[in-house]
Amino acid sequence: MACNVSKEAAMELVNLRRSIRNYTDTPVSEDDLRTILEAARQAPSGENYQPWRFTVVRDQENKDFLSMVGKAGSGRRFTSELLSRHIMERFVNLKDPEKRAKAFKKLTSGDVSAFVNQADVIILISGRLDVWDAPYDTSAAIENMCLVATSLGLGTCWVGAATLDVRDERRINQYFGVPAGYKSFGMLAVGEPARYPHARPRHLLSEIVYKEKFGVPYYEKEPENKEA
Repeated sequence: MACNVSKEAAMELVNLRRSIRNYTDTPVSEDDLRTILEAARQAPSGENYQPWRFTVVRDQENKDFLSMVGKAGSGRRFTSELLSRHIMERFVNLKDPEKRAKAFKKLTSGDVSAFVNQADVIILISGRLDVWDAPYDTSAAIENMCLVATSLGLGTCWVGAATLDVRDERRINQYFGVPAGYKSFGMLAVGEPARYPHARPRHLLSEIVYKEKFGVPYYEKEPENKEA
């Protein structure tokens, strides 16, 4: 079947997607929510197992719980990165000491993930443990949701902080009634963006694509424009 979506339109959608961490109070319509979830349902999966399950969270108390767990998870992770000095490598080009301190505080406090309760909807993504490809399958479903939400003028942010630590994941599974035999892989905040951030820098294709052997560039070095 021929595809009527132009290359330009498809790439514009990919390039417009952002990780949104500030939302307005405007609710996500049920029609838009269903469209987003339908996009997830149509994602590819190994052997067509479709191991994903999606829990729609709109109740403020439940969203606050996810915010709390995500904040704690991010705080522990980035504090350990700070203590190991690994985080310094990520911000080696951030020379302004005030901006640097602000960035470190946002990460180590966990505030980088606490924002999710601002979104009108949080989608908790779980998958079957007996399906080997479940981590990849659910990731494909999440990216489908991100792209379709963008096409609807909505913002999303894919957050893994609340489920990376097995202890946090266990708390979430118990709270939301996720049964044994399923693992929660992450959550997706969905809402109307209050702020639309600039595109983050991207590595050049000449830096990340190899020819036949790892490390052998496929493309010639491009001009220094990493904006995507």
